[in-house]
Amino acid sequence: MSESTKQRVMEIRAGLSHALGAAQTALEHAQQAAAAADERRRRVTDAVTGRRRKLSAARDERIADIVTWHDTELAALAGAAAAAADRAAPGAAGEPWHSWEVTPLAKAAELRIGRLLLPEAPHPHPERAQRAEPSPWATAPGTPREPAEPLPDDSPPEVPALVPLLDHGHVVVGGDDRLADELVAGLLLRALGTSAPGMVQIVGYDPEHLGGGLAGFAPLATAGVLTFAGPSELPALLEDMVGHVRRINEKVLAGEYASLRELHAVTKRRPEPWRVAVLLGAPELSRHERSQLDRLLRTGAACGVHLVIHGLVVEPGPGIEFVHAAPGDDARVAGAGDLPVRLDPGPPPVVLTATCRQIAEAVAAGPAPVALESLLPEAGQEWQESAAAALTAPLGDSPQGSTVRVTLSDYPPHALIAGPSGTGKTNFIYAWLGALAARYSPAELAFYLLDFKEGVSFARFAPGRRDPSWMPHVRLVGVNVNTDREFGLALLRFLGGELRRRADAAKQHEVTNLAELRAEDPEGSWPRIVAVVDEFQVLLAGRDAVAAEAVDLLEDLARRGRSQGIHLVLASQDVSGIEALWGRPALVAQFSLRIALPKARRVLAEQNNAADTLPRYHAVVNADSGAASANQVVRVPAAGDRDQWSALQHRLWRRRPAELGPPRLFDGDVVPRLAESPDFRALRASEAPAAPIALLGETIDVTARSARTVLRRAPGRNLAVLGTRVDEACAVLATAARSLAAQFEPDGARFSVVCLDQDAQAAAEALHARIPECGWYDSENVDWLLEDAAAEATAAWPADRPHFILIYAADALPGGKAAADQLRTVLRQGPERRLHVLGWWRGAGLLRDSLGGQASRTDPIGAWVALDVHGSELAPFYPGAGAPNWYPRPWRALHFDRSVHRGAEVIIPYGTS
Repeated sequence: MSESTKQRVMEIRAGLSHALGAAQTALEHAQQAAAAADERRRRVTDAVTGRRRKLSAARDERIADIVTWHDTELAALAGAAAAAADRAAPGAAGEPWHSWEVTPLAKAAELRIGRLLLPEAPHPHPERAQRAEPSPWATAPGTPREPAEPLPDDSPPEVPALVPLLDHGHVVVGGDDRLADELVAGLLLRALGTSAPGMVQIVGYDPEHLGGGLAGFAPLATAGVLTFAGPSELPALLEDMVGHVRRINEKVLAGEYASLRELHAVTKRRPEPWRVAVLLGAPELSRHERSQLDRLLRTGAACGVHLVIHGLVVEPGPGIEFVHAAPGDDARVAGAGDLPVRLDPGPPPVVLTATCRQIAEAVAAGPAPVALESLLPEAGQEWQESAAAALTAPLGDSPQGSTVRVTLSDYPPHALIAGPSGTGKTNFIYAWLGALAARYSPAELAFYLLDFKEGVSFARFAPGRRDPSWMPHVRLVGVNVNTDREFGLALLRFLGGELRRRADAAKQHEVTNLAELRAEDPEGSWPRIVAVVDEFQVLLAGRDAVAAEAVDLLEDLARRGRSQGIHLVLASQDVSGIEALWGRPALVAQFSLRIALPKARRVLAEQNNAADTLPRYHAVVNADSGAASANQVVRVPAAGDRDQWSALQHRLWRRRPAELGPPRLFDGDVVPRLAESPDFRALRASEAPAAPIALLGETIDVTARSARTVLRRAPGRNLAVLGTRVDEACAVLATAARSLAAQFEPDGARFSVVCLDQDAQAAAEALHARIPECGWYDSENVDWLLEDAAAEATAAWPADRPHFILIYAADALPGGKAAADQLRTVLRQGPERRLHVLGWWRGAGLLRDSLGGQASRTDPIGAWVALDVHGSELAPFYPGAGAPNWYPRPWRALHFDRSVHRGAEVIIPYGTS
C-alpha cells in the first residue's frame, strides 16, 4: 500500500472519526433538546390542567354567586312589591277580611281583590338575606350589598292583587258568576270603607236578580247611598250619568282642572262624591246606549263616575281593568300580566251588614264639618285686608267645591240668622267671626257681641279664669243677659251715639260713606263695626218702653248704619224670634243678607224652602232678602271646637297692639265688685270736695259706669234705699259710704252709722270698722244723734265739714213723733247745711210715712234706689203722673235722681265682699 493510499485511508478514518464525534455530539444535543421539550410539554400540560381546575372552581363559585344573587333579588323584589302594594292599598283598601275595618283615607287607593302568585324562589339564608333596597334591580351579580337586617322568617311575603277604581277608572269582571259577585261585593265594600260616609254613591242595575246581587248592601238604601235602577231603566241611568259628567265638567272643573282628583290634590277639597254604577248584566244594548256607555268609559273617571260591569261585553281601553274570576290559581287581572291570581273570598256577611249600617247612620247624622283652618289665611298672613269698602270672608265650601264668601257692605248691610236649637247657629257665628278676625286687624274691625237667654256663647271671646287671652277685635261681650234687656238697649244707644259721631265727621269732611271718610281722615279711628245680638227677640219682647226704644234704635241703625260702617247681625233659634221683626217691614227690609240653618223658618222668602232639607253643618246663605234664586248652600267648618278656636285666638292675641286692652265683659250672673269699678278707683281724697259723689252700683251699660248721686249743698240731696232685701240694701249703703269716704282726707267728713235692724247689724258693723272714726248708733242712743243732727240742720251756718248719716232700717226709728219730726227736719233742711241722710226704708209706704204721710211732699228725697218694690209703689217719688215700669229682679235695683234723670235706670248693686 502506497503511502498515498495510507494517507487517504488515514484521512478517511479521521474524517469518519470526526463525523462520528460530530454525530455523537449532535445526538447528545438532540437528546438534550428532546428532554427539554419533554419537560416543557410536561410543564405546559401541568399548567393547562391547573388552569382548567382553577377555571372550573371560579366558574362554580360564580355560578353560586349568581344563584345567591338571583334568590336574594327575587326575594327583595317580592318584598318591594308587597311594600308597594301596602302603600297603594292601606287600611280598608288592602286589609284581609279577618282584620278589616272602616278607615277613611285622605285620597283614593287601589283596592285588593286577592293575591298574586309570584314565581317560587328559594329564600336566602337569614345570615345572607338582605331587605330590599329602594332600587333592588340596580345591583349586578357579585356586587356587594350594604349590610341589613335579615328577614324575620323564611316565608315569602304576600303580594296583594290590586285594581284601581276610585279616581282611576272602571272594572270589568268576567268568568265564574258566583266568584264575580263576591269580587264585586268586596270591591264595593272596600271603596265604601276607604271614603268618608256618603262620599261613595252606588247605583245598582241588576235585571236578572232584581238587586239580589247587592242585597248585602241594603242598609245603605235608607240613607240614599244605594239606589237601584229597574230592568227597563238602563237608558235613563246612562243618561243621568252622562248628564252628571257634563255638569261636573261645566260647573265644577270649569276648564281649570282636568279631573276631580286634580282639584282635590290642589284644593284639599272633595266637592262631589264618587258615583259607582254597578251593571250586573244587561240586554243587548242599542246603538245609543252603547254610545252613552262608551262615553262614560272614556270620560267618567275624571268626573268621579265609575263603572263596575259584569255580564256585559266591553272593549279594552285606557282606564279599564279586566278581571277574570276563576277558582284556585286560574284567575287573572289584566294589570298583572300573566301572573296568576288567587281571589279573596267575598266579605263576611256580618262585616258587610255592620259596615253598611255604620255608614248609613253616619250619613243620616250628616257630614262631618271641615276644619276651621280652611277659612283662615296662612299663618303670618293675617290682618292683610282693608275694611274701607266692605268686610268679606269665606264661610265654607259649596256643594260644587267653590268657596262661598259673604260680604257686609253698603249692600247687603245687615244679616239675619235663624236656626233651631242644635242646628249649629253658634258654630256658624264663630266661623264667620273667626274668618273676619283673621283677615282684618282690630284697627279695621270691631265686634260688639251680646247673647240673650242665659247664653254664654260669647264668653270665649273675653279673658277668663283659665284663659287670659281675648279676641283683639272684641270691644264688648254680654252674656247671661236673659233678664237684663236694658243692656241690649244700652248697646243700641251706644251704637246710635257712634253713628252720630261718624255722621258728624262725614259732614265735616263733606263725604257720604265710610270709605270716603277714611280717605279724607286717614289718621282717624274708623273701623267697621259688627254688632251681633243672639236671641235678639228677647230685647223686642213685651210692649214696654224698652222694646219701643229698641225698635226705634234698630230701625235708625239699620237704615243709616250701612253708610257709616255699622253692621247688625241678629240671630234667633225659633220662629218667634223672626216674627218679632215681621210686623216691622221697614226694619226687616234692611236685613237683606239672610242665613238659614237646617229647618229654619221664615228667614227666607215665603216660597223658599231650601233650609228644610239641609244636612247638619250646612246653611243657606242668601244676599237678596231670601229670594230662592240667590240661594247658596255652604258647608260650615267646626268652629265651635275649643282647641281650634283657642289656637286662632292666641295667635291673634299675641299680635294685638300694645295699647289695646281687654273687652268690656258684662255677665248678668256675676255680681260686680266695687274695688274693680273704674269710677271707684278714680276717686281721690281732697280737703273739701265741693260735691261729694255717692256711688251706688254698676249701670247696665256698654261701659262699666257706676251709678251715682251727687250730694251737693242743695235741698233734697238725700238718698233712700227701698225694699226688704237686706243684703242688697246693705250693699248699696256700704257702696255709697265707702265711695264718699274715699273723697275726704282723715277728719275731712263725719260719718255716723245707725243700725236699727238686727239682720243688718253684721253689714253695718263691717262698714263702721272700714271708715275711720265713724260714729256708731243703735236704738239705745240714736236719739242723741237725731237731736244733734236736727240742731245742725236748723243752724244759721252750715257745718264746717259734711256729715253723712247712714241709717239701716230708718222706718224702725224709736222715739215716736219727736224722733220722726227730728228726722224730717234733717231730711228737709240738712242738705243745705252739708248734712245728708242715706237711709234704708223697708218699703216705699214706710218712707212716705217718715216724710209725714200721704199728703206730705216727697222732694226731701232727691234720689232713691228701689229693690223689691213694684213700680206702682214708686209713683209718689217719680215725676209726672205715671210710675216707672219696674218689676223686681234678684240683685237688680232701680235708681232715680230727680236732679239728672228723665227716667229711672236699672243698676246692679256692688257685692258686699
